[in-house]
Amino acid sequence: MDLAERRGMETDVYQPAADSRLLAEAAIDRLSDRSSGRMLEVGTGSGYVAAQLRAALQWDVVASDLNPNACREAHDRGIDVVRGDLVEPFGAETFDAVLFNPPYLPTDPSVERDDWMEVALSGGPSGRAVVEPFLETVRRVLRPDGVVLLLVSSLTGMSDVTELAGDAGFSAIAVTTESFPYESLTVLELVQ
Repeated sequence: MDLAERRGMETDVYQPAADSRLLAEAAIDRLSDRSSGRMLEVGTGSGYVAAQLRAALQWDVVASDLNPNACREAHDRGIDVVRGDLVEPFGAETFDAVLFNPPYLPTDPSVERDDWMEVALSGGPSGRAVVEPFLETVRRVLRPDGVVLLLVSSLTGMSDVTELAGDAGFSAIAVTTESFPYESLTVLELVQ
């Protein structure tokens, strides 16, 4: 599904889709062996992933989003949510896990619209416009044995993202992949 088709689904808040489900399932699988911890979902949108994790794990789940409409919707799901850009609002070494389903669709800036759905979907020309600053800053909020689960689309360039993760001090392994006619989605586990 391309950006134009997704735009027709919602105008204010990104709603759960195959990428949301894949990230939630991977996180539950990868984190279920830890008895508890503190987790941050960056860019929570509707709060679907955070709600799934809170229901399945005995973790303290916090979410963030830049979009005030998304914050309200996630809050209505019972999620503790903070309005902010990526990990900026949080202190150092605060989380055992950080999850992110970033805006990853490559988008020509000349056709972008100025609305919240564009913010939720557009990854800029490379698809990595939000992934790059996230990888540059996320280590600050991770505890020493913390883990990042990052959803990556084949449209974004998997090798480019793993290289960026390496430059940021992470080792990356693919923990699950799902293929669609238009892209493959992979959840990367990043460890320090």
